[in-house]
Amino acid sequence: MILSIEEKKALSKYRLEKAERLREDAEALLKDGRWESSVNRSYYAALSAAKAALILFGIDPKTHEGVKTMINKKLVLDGFIPKEYGKWFRNLLSEREDVDYADYVSIDSSDAEEAYKNASMFIEKVKEVINVLIQQL
Repeated sequence: MILSIEEKKALSKYRLEKAERLREDAEALLKDGRWESSVNRSYYAALSAAKAALILFGIDPKTHEGVKTMINKKLVLDGFIPKEYGKWFRNLLSEREDVDYADYVSIDSSDAEEAYKNASMFIEKVKEVINVLIQQL
């Protein structure tokens, strides 16, 4: 499916709004001491933000691994975000997989706080990228 520029902008805006809602959920869960769930929501907030940026390139990965790959290819290697942001995304994905699927995983408040902080910084940087990309469309 080929999207028009206006459709890409609208979908990007929707996904960024979703990222903000998920980030708010992560923060509420963090404050409530529900660390595993906070890590989960932090990751999904970052995922939604990443997909908001990627759609502006006409890229819409269908898998988590696909998003991770395209963050590196389009955002990091093309110079839109520093490497550490890609690393944060990869770590969030790994932590989310651990809390969702692994047995005997120990997540404490500092782990959840770090995930929330990294997701928040990732989202803020992606917002900057989206603003640049929209100006170029």
